Amino acid sequence: MKKHSVIVLLALFLLNCKERKESVSTEKAQDLPNIIWLVAEDQSPERFAMYGDSTISLPNLESLASDGVTFTNAVAPVPVCAPARSSIITGMYPTTLGTHNMRTHAPWKQEGNEPTIPIPSYSPIVPQGTRMFTEYLRKKGYYTANGPKEDYNFEKTDAAWDESSNERHWRKRKEGQPFFMVFNFGVCHESGIWRKGDSTLYVSPESVSVPPYFPNTKIVRHDIAVNYSNLKRMDDQVGEIIEDLKEDGLYENSIIFFYGDHGGPFPRHKRALYDTGLKVPLIIKFPKNKDAGSKDDRLISFIDFAPTVLSLAGIEPPKVMQGVAQFGEFEVRDKPKYTFHSSDRFDELYDRLRAVRSARYKYIKSFNTDLPHALPVSYREQMPLMQELNKLYAEGKLNETQSLWLKAPKPEEELYDLQNDPYELNNLVDRPELKDTLNHFRSVLGDWIKKTKDLGEYPENELISQWLPNGEQLRLPPLQMEDKGDSVRLIAKKTDATIVWRQPQDSIWHIYAVPLPKSLSFEAKAERIGYRDSEILKYTP
Repeated sequence: MKKHSVIVLLALFLLNCKERKESVSTEKAQDLPNIIWLVAEDQSPERFAMYGDSTISLPNLESLASDGVTFTNAVAPVPVCAPARSSIITGMYPTTLGTHNMRTHAPWKQEGNEPTIPIPSYSPIVPQGTRMFTEYLRKKGYYTANGPKEDYNFEKTDAAWDESSNERHWRKRKEGQPFFMVFNFGVCHESGIWRKGDSTLYVSPESVSVPPYFPNTKIVRHDIAVNYSNLKRMDDQVGEIIEDLKEDGLYENSIIFFYGDHGGPFPRHKRALYDTGLKVPLIIKFPKNKDAGSKDDRLISFIDFAPTVLSLAGIEPPKVMQGVAQFGEFEVRDKPKYTFHSSDRFDELYDRLRAVRSARYKYIKSFNTDLPHALPVSYREQMPLMQELNKLYAEGKLNETQSLWLKAPKPEEELYDLQNDPYELNNLVDRPELKDTLNHFRSVLGDWIKKTKDLGEYPENELISQWLPNGEQLRLPPLQMEDKGDSVRLIAKKTDATIVWRQPQDSIWHIYAVPLPKSLSFEAKAERIGYRDSEILKYTP
């Protein structure tokens, strides 16, 4: 037999082995659960029927809640979207990652669209081993897709998604392939309060309840009614996804999460360490509607989402993750007793605060008491309700409760009894009978700050100078190739970098796991959060 024929036969044999391996993986993958995330932007739980509010009917979410479990103590580590999403996608605290400030990775800043923020767009160099958790799902055989929002406070890696766009859908996957899908609903975002202000209202402003920290005025009631109306619009969109799942025969055996990406859209909600800014609605529908219609009061934070999804997919969460698996094969026995929260830069303004929360109490520590809680964030100042608060406060027309959030200086420490004071209006720091409780929470928070290497104590520009020496993101070194006879082994010098590769006809990058046959034409690169990708290596047989 000629040498050329031997090479061709060997290449065909290797490709056949690869196809057989993929076939086996797909066959095993059919037993893995499909997991869907339905994400509402900027919403607190108190406006939903499953949490006791009957102001507006949200039939699709109410039906999902009747088939699933409603969680009453689900929280975001940060009360604003980009830092919160960095914790969701990695299972780690933003203060550990360096993603604690709002909008670190924002390429559009380079175009001069945000001149008030003299900070370059950057991706922090995250701790060793940190990855977007969907990379592990793809290695397991999952089809992963997201859309339309990313916003992780760092540049995403190509290993994370098969697709990330408005057109994502599980119907694009291979037949029988398990999938993880994220559907993000922006219609209920903070900006919808003023952008939808003149749109149809599905509830009467006179029918809404006004919390005690807001004045009961026409403008306040109108904006609250707008938010309820946006919730209905969001519920309609959720219904379309659920209908598709049922039409495809996937609903019953899928795991479906519905949650908000942090607290509500209003002042003293979004960007605030009160429960109005931290608590989120969370429903999980398990396969065959296990525990349907029940409630669960465990403490569950966004840092637990990544390890929990991996555990549900039969993947052991990596040790670098700071969250824990709340369900699945690797569920932890000892559930968290506390959740931890941070506040740093919101757009153009800095105000460092930290908080620790138990099921009963919350302790908040302010590192700059000269500022009020109500920072004049220019984005929020567009909201009629915010303008109303500013006007009435300046005129002295707000009562003591309504003025608390706008006053300066603010307290250095705050302690609240969440059971008896859910709106967190009565600061108990000076209560003698709670001195031991106060000292305990001080200690718990201090230990967490040290243990998790909280980066908030360092000025952002100092951190940027470390992550962007000479003003540029570091680049990963080129990949190395090693001849393995009939195949090519790829090696990244950065040990925790991920190698991705694709053939000329491919539209997506594959995660490199085993040496590639020499018969393939491909290109490959190394990637890691916080670094520029390595130069693309191109290989032709």
